[in-house]
Amino acid sequence: MKWIFTVLAAWVLSGAVQAQQRYWDADYDSLARALSRQPADSARLRTLVHLLDLHPTNAAALPLLDQLLALNQRRPALQAGPYRQLRAGLLLRQRGDDAAALDSVKAAISGFDRLDRPVPWLLMDAVTFYNRLNQMAERRRYYDQKLTYYQLRGAAENMAACYVSQGAYYRRVGDYNRAINHTLRAADVALGFSRKLHINELIVTGGLYADWGNHAKAVQYLSQAQALPEFRRVQGTNRVFTFLALSRLRAQQGQYPEALRSADSALAAHVAEPYERQLDRACALVQKAAVLLQMRTPAPAGPLLRRAQQLDDSLDLPASGGPGEFELDATWARYHAALGHHQQAEHHWRRAYQKATAAKLDKLRPRYLQELAAFYDARGQLVEAQRYSRAYIALVDTLDAAQAAFRVAQYENERVEQAKNAQINDLRQAQAVQAERLRLGGWLLLGALLAVALVSGLGAFSYRQLRVNRRTLDQLRQTQSQLVQAEKMAFLGELTAGIAHELQNPLNFMKNFAEVSTDLVEDMHGAGPARATGLEQEILAGLKQNLQQISQHGQRASSIIKDMLAHSRAGTGPRGLCDLNALTQEALTLAYEGLRAQDKTFRATLGQDFAAALAPVAVVGPDLSRVLLNLCTNAFHAVRERQRAAPGPYEPAVTVSTRAVPNGVEIRVRDNGTGMPESVKARVFEPFFTTKAADEGTGLGLSLSHDIVTKGHGGTLTVESRVGVGTEFVITLPA
Repeated sequence: MKWIFTVLAAWVLSGAVQAQQRYWDADYDSLARALSRQPADSARLRTLVHLLDLHPTNAAALPLLDQLLALNQRRPALQAGPYRQLRAGLLLRQRGDDAAALDSVKAAISGFDRLDRPVPWLLMDAVTFYNRLNQMAERRRYYDQKLTYYQLRGAAENMAACYVSQGAYYRRVGDYNRAINHTLRAADVALGFSRKLHINELIVTGGLYADWGNHAKAVQYLSQAQALPEFRRVQGTNRVFTFLALSRLRAQQGQYPEALRSADSALAAHVAEPYERQLDRACALVQKAAVLLQMRTPAPAGPLLRRAQQLDDSLDLPASGGPGEFELDATWARYHAALGHHQQAEHHWRRAYQKATAAKLDKLRPRYLQELAAFYDARGQLVEAQRYSRAYIALVDTLDAAQAAFRVAQYENERVEQAKNAQINDLRQAQAVQAERLRLGGWLLLGALLAVALVSGLGAFSYRQLRVNRRTLDQLRQTQSQLVQAEKMAFLGELTAGIAHELQNPLNFMKNFAEVSTDLVEDMHGAGPARATGLEQEILAGLKQNLQQISQHGQRASSIIKDMLAHSRAGTGPRGLCDLNALTQEALTLAYEGLRAQDKTFRATLGQDFAAALAPVAVVGPDLSRVLLNLCTNAFHAVRERQRAAPGPYEPAVTVSTRAVPNGVEIRVRDNGTGMPESVKARVFEPFFTTKAADEGTGLGLSLSHDIVTKGHGGTLTVESRVGVGTEFVITLPA
């Protein structure tokens, strides 16, 4: 009986493994072509999810996410939150806000984790966000934490992705021992769900051993990967990496014709993604030039390096990427040294070392320090040679502390021991199976009948459970539709409240000017025959000016309605160059006049500290004017409130200032009003939060102002405040 269940379990597990491999090794281009032929929404949704699982951050990901979210809104079938966060991250990356993009991608990963959805390729793609920010230590800590989390839950796909990412990190810093440990673990785990990833990590292991100096191990793993039948289907950057690793290895062994053929194979590899294609081509050109320089034939290396330089100049290629390290400057240095151009060689060696240091590529820094020391020694510049020699010795001592003495990764021994234990277990299982066959042969038929009965019972139970699940799913879909409708109504209410709040200022101005006009008319009619000559003309001129102000603010109210509706549909309006000094001064004057129109007894000192010759900045003028008017109005309200409560002498003051800062401009609005406690300051930008009376404000002014500055202009809006001292709002806008 045990033998029967053992066979059944093995059959089920093998089927599950094959299904996983078919899913994660599916051909992306074939899936993309099949998407347009899918007639049903459910089938299209499954295909979109599959495409995003395989390439979650490539150039086609944003339109795929838009399709997925639109389909899911029509026919809810999955939790869309993580996909929305992923879409937000990709949009932020397009706008150049890498830090916010990384936060959104990490939030998307956490959302998928809560749903127990494996996302190995998203985890691996998140590495590029850390690399763009040059946050190497934060990257290592994040993947260490994620690896522990997935190990506790047995999430094999995500565990493999973390091993891949950590292996790339330790390769980058030159810790080959730990790099190979992680890549081999990734290869072993990936064997259960993706043959492509398994082969890729074998290739990476071979490249690591080649860089470490263990050529025998490098040949072993590269040959093992090429011998697998799935290697023929490995395309793109992985194939380029394989041939570049082989080219470097054969060049190190003096097999230059084979090294050149491998470099040419890397150049000929098919890469679908345009940016990756250019990056891979540049790395292959540099590698071929490096082989030619090792062969002491620098003449044909020059055109290859110039083509690689053109690609780097147009794309600003990273120092380390998918196909390996982009050693353009180091190869230029060797080229100029071979031609006797010592000044150019020195320039490129220094640039190569600076780039490796800035990118924290510790695997290249010792090599470049050694090359610099040798270069200066050959030139007779002994002081420089000694300086770089000392730096090389110090760095090598630091890195060697983390390396194994025989340049064989520690995990190799664990793998050998695991293989022996697996063989022993296989032998024991085979003996047990044979014993069961001999002892329980007569019970085989009865066991088969019981198995059929059990499967039939499970089938009936599954059918009933399926019907229950369908009813539950219909109820969930109905509830979700109701929630979507409620969310729409809530958004409509928020939009209406926002429009009402924004219209309050121009309507107050119109009301105040109308009241002043009424007073002027009464003065004109009640002055009698004794009124001074020309007074009537002055009153009429004042009435004309007030009517012009009423018309102007009526137009402003109409503009606000248009802007709010446009904001609700598509974001901010078109930008134009604007004089921030004039815009800030106008907002200060309007806010002061508006409060004076309500309270004629109010007086305040207006401070203006504008930067001279401040360059115009591209902004959405009406939106930024609305922000400044809100901040100035709040400042005047704060100083008036303190003036009313102050027991002694107090001089209200509101000061605005502008100044240029690195990569942008800064606007400050400061008052000496009541100030805010920490509890209020922490919530000041929340929608609908206000400390005013119910008839004085809706709590949307600062919230809308924060959205206009941060989302509409890519800037920041911060606040500093002390109770009894005052408040200062700081707007920072990118140049």
